[in-house]
Amino acid sequence: MHKVLMKGNEALGEAAIKAGCRHFFGYPITPQNEVPEYLARRMPEVGGVFLQAESEIAAINMVYGASSAGARVMTSSSSPGISLKQEGISYLAAAELPCVIVNIMRGGPGLGGIQAAQSDYFQATKGGGNGDYRLIVYVPASIQELVDMTMKAFDAADKYRNPVMILGDGVLGQMMEPVEFREVPAPNLSMKPWACTGRKKYRPQNIINSLYLNAEVLEKHNFALFNKYNTISRNEKAAETYMTADAEIILAAYGTTARVAKAAINLARDKGIKAGMVRPHTLWPFPDDYIRESLSESTKAVLTVEMSMGQLVEDVQLAVNGRVPIHFYGRVGGMVPDVKSVYHEICRIAGKTNELPEQMTRGIRYSIEGGIRING
Repeated sequence: MHKVLMKGNEALGEAAIKAGCRHFFGYPITPQNEVPEYLARRMPEVGGVFLQAESEIAAINMVYGASSAGARVMTSSSSPGISLKQEGISYLAAAELPCVIVNIMRGGPGLGGIQAAQSDYFQATKGGGNGDYRLIVYVPASIQELVDMTMKAFDAADKYRNPVMILGDGVLGQMMEPVEFREVPAPNLSMKPWACTGRKKYRPQNIINSLYLNAEVLEKHNFALFNKYNTISRNEKAAETYMTADAEIILAAYGTTARVAKAAINLARDKGIKAGMVRPHTLWPFPDDYIRESLSESTKAVLTVEMSMGQLVEDVQLAVNGRVPIHFYGRVGGMVPDVKSVYHEICRIAGKTNELPEQMTRGIRYSIEGGIRING
C-alpha cells in the first residue's frame, strides 16, 4: 500500500468512507470545512448520501435519524458548532445510537477565533449536553492517526452502541502529511437487530427513544448506561509512553501539543535532563493507569502541556493522586506552544536554570501548590 500526501480534513473524510460510512450531515465552519467539501464529492461516487443541513442542530438530528435506521453515519464541525449539537449528542447517547462526531477545535470561548486550540476538553470528556452520559473520545496526533482512529471509531461506535468523538484541532485538520490507508477487514455492516427499518413482519417492532417519564425506569436506564460505560472504561483506555522508564519529569500532552512536547523532551535529553511523556490516545476513558504506572521513585514532577487553560490538569491530578507535584504550561486563543518554550519549562522544573535558551516565552504556567501565573 503506497502513501499519499493529504490534508488532515480530507484524509479524515476518506477514512470515513473506507470504514463504511455512507451518510454525512454537516454545516460549514472553519477549520473543518474540507471535511464536508471532500465528502460532498466522494459520497455520490460511492453511493452514499451527503447533505449540507440548514444548521448544526439540524445536522445532528439527521445523524439521529440515520443511526436509528442502522446506517454508519458521521457529522463534523468545529467548537461553536459542536456546542450547538450538544442537545442532539445527549439524545444520541441516551438512545444508544452509534455515530462518529468530529470536532476540529478552534479557539474560544464563544465564537473565538479560527486558529487551533484544545479548549473543548471539558465539553468532550465531561458531557457538554444534559444528563448523565459519556462519549468515547479519540485524540490523534498525526494525519495517519487521524485516519486510523476515524476508522476505529466507527467500529467502537457499533460495538458499544454509543457516539464516538474524534477530537482534533485546526493544525491537524489543515496540515498535510503522507498517509497510508491500510488494508483492514471489511466492516460488518449486517443488519442491526435494534434498528428501526420498518420491517415489522420479519421481527418485533423496535423503538428508539430517550424519553422516560417514569423515574424508576429512567434510573434503571441510566444504571444500564453506566454499566456499559464501565465496560468501555476497562477495555478502551489507550495511550503511548515515551522514554518514561527513567524519567524524572513526565510530560502529559495530547494531539498536536504532544508532538511539540516530544521534540522538547528530545532536546532535554540531549542536555542530560531525564524527561519522558505519556500521550493519551483516548481522553475518555482517560488512561489514568498509564500515568500511574509511569511514575517511579525517580519521578520528581509531572508537567502538562496544552492549548487550553489547564483542562487536562484535572484528570492528570486525579491519576497522580498527590505523589509528585504537577506543573502546567499552556497557550490559548489559537497560540501553539513552541519547542523552546516547553524545553524552557522542563529546565525550570529540573532546576537547570543555566541551560535555559535565551528566548523568553509567553504563556500560562502554574504548579498545583503555586497558583496561576501569566507571563506577558
